[in-house]
Amino acid sequence: MSSKEFFDQVASQWDQMRTQFYSDRVREKAMDVAGVVTGRKAADIGAGSGFLTEGLLRRGLEVVAVDQSPEMLSEMKRKFGAARVDYRQGEAERLPLADAEVDYVLANMYLHHVETPGEAIREMARALKPGGRLVITDADEHNFEFLRTEHHDRWLGFKREDIQRWFEEAGLKQVKVGSLEESCCVDSECGSQKASISIFVASGEK
Repeated sequence: MSSKEFFDQVASQWDQMRTQFYSDRVREKAMDVAGVVTGRKAADIGAGSGFLTEGLLRRGLEVVAVDQSPEMLSEMKRKFGAARVDYRQGEAERLPLADAEVDYVLANMYLHHVETPGEAIREMARALKPGGRLVITDADEHNFEFLRTEHHDRWLGFKREDIQRWFEEAGLKQVKVGSLEESCCVDSECGSQKASISIFVASGEK
Protein backbone atom coordinates (compact mmCIF):
# COMPACT_ATOMS: atom_id res chain seq x y z
CA MET A 1 0.00 0.00 0.00
CA SER A 2 1.29 3.45 -0.90
CA SER A 3 1.28 6.41 1.46
CA LYS A 4 -1.52 7.98 -0.60
CA GLU A 5 -3.63 4.81 -0.37
CA PHE A 6 -3.05 4.64 3.39
CA PHE A 7 -4.20 8.20 3.97
CA ASP A 8 -7.19 7.81 1.66
CA GLN A 9 -8.18 4.81 3.77
CA VAL A 10 -7.84 6.47 7.18
CA ALA A 11 -9.06 9.97 6.24
CA SER A 12 -12.38 9.77 8.06
CA GLN A 13 -10.67 8.55 11.26
CA TRP A 14 -7.56 10.71 11.08
CA ASP A 15 -8.67 13.48 13.46
CA GLN A 16 -9.24 10.94 16.21
CA MET A 17 -6.07 9.00 15.39
CA ARG A 18 -3.95 12.13 15.38
CA THR A 19 -4.91 13.10 18.92
CA GLN A 20 -3.22 9.90 20.11
CA PHE A 21 0.05 10.76 18.34
CA TYR A 22 0.83 14.35 19.39
CA SER A 23 -0.85 17.32 21.04
CA ASP A 24 -2.16 20.64 19.77
CA ARG A 25 0.95 22.23 21.28
CA VAL A 26 2.87 21.06 18.20
CA ARG A 27 0.69 23.26 16.03
CA GLU A 28 0.89 26.28 18.32
CA LYS A 29 4.66 26.10 18.62
CA ALA A 30 5.10 25.73 14.85
CA MET A 31 3.00 28.82 14.19
CA ASP A 32 4.90 30.76 16.85
CA VAL A 33 8.22 29.85 15.21
CA ALA A 34 6.83 30.94 11.83
CA GLY A 35 5.74 34.24 13.36
CA VAL A 36 2.44 34.13 11.47
CA VAL A 37 0.62 37.45 11.05
CA THR A 38 -3.14 37.87 10.59
CA GLY A 39 -4.19 38.60 7.04
CA ARG A 40 -1.24 36.94 5.35
CA LYS A 41 -1.21 33.77 3.25
CA ALA A 42 0.14 30.38 4.34
CA ALA A 43 0.48 27.00 2.67
CA ASP A 44 -0.15 23.86 4.74
CA ILE A 45 1.76 21.08 2.97
CA GLY A 46 0.66 17.51 3.61
CA ALA A 47 -2.37 19.10 5.22
CA GLY A 48 -4.14 15.84 6.05
CA SER A 49 -7.47 16.55 7.72
CA GLY A 50 -6.44 20.11 8.59
CA PHE A 51 -4.47 20.07 11.85
CA LEU A 52 -2.31 23.05 10.90
CA THR A 53 -4.96 24.70 8.74
CA GLU A 54 -7.33 24.89 11.69
CA GLY A 55 -4.77 26.79 13.74
CA LEU A 56 -3.87 29.10 10.87
CA LEU A 57 -7.52 29.97 10.30
CA ARG A 58 -7.95 30.76 13.99
CA ARG A 59 -5.06 33.20 13.68
CA GLY A 60 -6.74 34.93 10.76
CA LEU A 61 -4.66 33.71 7.83
CA GLU A 62 -5.68 32.73 4.32
CA VAL A 63 -4.66 29.09 3.73
CA VAL A 64 -3.70 26.99 0.74
CA ALA A 65 -4.08 23.35 1.85
CA VAL A 66 -2.09 20.84 -0.21
CA ASP A 67 -2.33 17.07 0.10
CA GLN A 68 -1.88 14.09 -2.19
CA SER A 69 -5.00 12.38 -0.79
CA PRO A 70 -8.36 13.45 -2.26
CA GLU A 71 -10.10 11.82 0.68
CA MET A 72 -8.17 13.96 3.15
CA LEU A 73 -9.03 17.09 1.17
CA SER A 74 -12.69 16.06 1.22
CA GLU A 75 -12.53 15.77 5.00
CA MET A 76 -11.09 19.27 5.20
CA LYS A 77 -13.79 20.71 2.94
CA ARG A 78 -16.42 19.14 5.16
CA LYS A 79 -14.88 20.80 8.22
CA PHE A 80 -13.86 24.22 6.95
CA GLY A 81 -15.83 24.89 3.78
CA ALA A 82 -14.31 27.00 1.02
CA ALA A 83 -14.47 30.53 2.43
CA ARG A 84 -10.84 30.92 3.48
CA VAL A 85 -9.18 27.71 2.32
CA ASP A 86 -7.93 26.93 -1.19
CA TYR A 87 -7.72 23.12 -1.52
CA ARG A 88 -5.16 21.71 -3.95
CA GLN A 89 -4.19 18.10 -4.62
CA GLY A 90 -0.51 17.63 -5.41
CA GLU A 91 2.75 15.79 -4.89
CA ALA A 92 5.76 16.75 -2.79
CA GLU A 93 8.16 17.23 -5.69
CA ARG A 94 5.67 19.20 -7.83
CA LEU A 95 3.64 21.34 -5.47
CA PRO A 96 0.59 23.07 -7.01
CA LEU A 97 1.88 26.45 -5.89
CA ALA A 98 3.22 29.34 -7.91
CA ASP A 99 6.66 30.78 -7.30
CA ALA A 100 6.62 33.24 -4.40
CA GLU A 101 2.90 32.70 -3.80
CA VAL A 102 2.75 32.56 0.01
CA ASP A 103 4.19 34.27 3.08
CA TYR A 104 4.58 31.05 5.07
CA VAL A 105 4.92 27.36 4.34
CA LEU A 106 4.29 24.92 7.17
CA ALA A 107 4.48 21.12 7.12
CA ASN A 108 3.82 18.87 10.10
CA MET A 109 4.74 15.17 10.11
CA TYR A 110 4.86 15.29 6.33
CA LEU A 111 8.50 14.99 5.35
CA HIS A 112 8.95 11.38 6.47
CA HIS A 113 6.34 10.31 3.90
CA VAL A 114 8.03 11.82 0.83
CA GLU A 115 10.50 10.05 -1.46
CA THR A 116 13.06 12.85 -1.75
CA PRO A 117 13.03 15.18 1.29
CA GLY A 118 15.63 17.56 -0.09
CA GLU A 119 13.65 18.12 -3.26
CA ALA A 120 10.43 18.53 -1.26
CA ILE A 121 12.08 21.25 0.84
CA ARG A 122 13.28 23.05 -2.31
CA GLU A 123 9.71 23.00 -3.63
CA MET A 124 8.38 24.47 -0.38
CA ALA A 125 11.05 27.18 -0.45
CA ARG A 126 10.20 27.98 -4.09
CA ALA A 127 6.64 28.89 -3.10
CA LEU A 128 7.77 31.44 -0.50
CA LYS A 129 7.78 35.16 -1.08
CA PRO A 130 11.09 36.93 -0.35
CA GLY A 131 11.29 37.22 3.42
CA GLY A 132 8.81 34.37 3.85
CA ARG A 133 9.40 31.57 6.34
CA LEU A 134 9.37 27.79 6.06
CA VAL A 135 8.68 25.79 9.22
CA ILE A 136 8.77 21.98 9.33
CA THR A 137 7.97 19.83 12.35
CA ASP A 138 8.78 16.14 12.08
CA ALA A 139 10.32 13.15 13.83
CA ASP A 140 13.92 12.83 14.87
CA GLU A 141 15.72 9.74 13.58
CA HIS A 142 14.50 6.53 15.27
CA ASN A 143 14.41 2.75 14.79
CA PHE A 144 10.73 1.86 15.11
CA GLU A 145 10.46 -0.29 11.97
CA PHE A 146 6.75 -1.08 12.50
CA LEU A 147 5.97 2.46 11.32
CA ARG A 148 7.13 1.52 7.82
CA THR A 149 4.53 -1.23 7.50
CA GLU A 150 1.68 0.10 9.65
CA HIS A 151 1.83 3.81 8.76
CA HIS A 152 3.75 3.52 5.49
CA ASP A 153 6.48 5.90 6.61
CA ARG A 154 9.17 6.32 3.96
CA TRP A 155 11.78 7.56 6.44
CA LEU A 156 12.32 6.65 10.09
CA GLY A 157 12.74 10.27 11.06
CA PHE A 158 15.74 12.42 10.22
CA LYS A 159 19.11 13.55 11.47
CA ARG A 160 18.89 17.23 12.31
CA GLU A 161 22.12 17.97 10.45
CA ASP A 162 20.51 16.62 7.25
CA ILE A 163 17.51 18.91 7.72
CA GLN A 164 19.86 21.86 8.26
CA ARG A 165 21.74 21.02 5.06
CA TRP A 166 18.59 20.61 2.97
CA PHE A 167 17.26 23.98 4.15
CA GLU A 168 20.53 25.67 3.28
CA GLU A 169 20.73 23.94 -0.11
CA ALA A 170 17.23 25.28 -0.82
CA GLY A 171 18.64 28.80 -0.43
CA LEU A 172 17.09 29.54 2.96
CA LYS A 173 18.83 31.74 5.50
CA GLN A 174 18.76 32.02 9.30
CA VAL A 175 18.19 28.27 9.42
CA LYS A 176 17.52 26.80 12.83
CA VAL A 177 16.83 23.16 13.73
CA GLY A 178 16.05 22.32 17.33
CA SER A 179 13.80 20.42 19.68
CA LEU A 180 10.10 21.20 19.80
CA GLU A 181 10.09 19.68 23.30
CA GLU A 182 7.20 17.45 22.25
CA SER A 183 7.02 13.77 21.32
CA CYS A 184 5.09 11.66 18.84
CA CYS A 185 3.69 8.53 20.49
CA VAL A 186 2.41 5.57 18.45
CA ASP A 187 1.38 2.06 19.52
CA SER A 188 1.87 -0.82 17.11
CA GLU A 189 -1.28 -2.55 15.90
CA CYS A 190 -0.44 -5.72 17.79
CA GLY A 191 0.33 -3.77 20.95
CA SER A 192 3.82 -5.21 21.26
CA GLN A 193 5.67 -1.94 20.65
CA LYS A 194 5.19 1.66 21.67
CA ALA A 195 7.10 4.40 19.90
CA SER A 196 7.88 7.67 21.63
CA ILE A 197 9.82 9.88 19.24
CA SER A 198 11.11 13.39 19.83
CA ILE A 199 9.93 16.06 17.39
CA PHE A 200 12.21 18.67 15.85
CA VAL A 201 11.26 22.08 14.49
CA ALA A 202 13.18 23.51 11.57
CA SER A 203 12.83 27.04 10.25
CA GLY A 204 14.39 29.19 7.59
CA GLU A 205 13.80 32.47 5.76
CA LYS A 206 13.85 33.08 2.03
